Amino acid sequence: MLIFKIFREPEWIALRKNGETAGAPIDISDGFVHFSTAQQAPETAAKHFANQDDLFLVAVDPVPLGEDLKWEASRGDALFPHLYREMQLRDVYWAQPLPLKDGVHQFPAGLVEASV
Repeated sequence: MLIFKIFREPEWIALRKNGETAGAPIDISDGFVHFSTAQQAPETAAKHFANQDDLFLVAVDPVPLGEDLKWEASRGDALFPHLYREMQLRDVYWAQPLPLKDGVHQFPAGLVEASV
């Protein structure tokens, strides 16, 4: 199972340039990097990135994150993955643009279905 981080293009570019990031402003404020599961990612995109088209979907394998990754209750008491260290470029399994079409973010085909 992979977990996912949605970055705005400048945040993704900064991670690639610097090799690490404390995340987006909300991550820095909260003290951890917010991730979503495949099932949670579309709602995260709609809630926090509505009508933004400069996004990247970044997949991370949670296993190598070890004890730095905590699963904590959030939206609707669902467990969300939170990383309590800076995210490293080496953590990235894959990344791709997350285009916006007719106001809806277009996730990779089968992403949510494959993770159920």
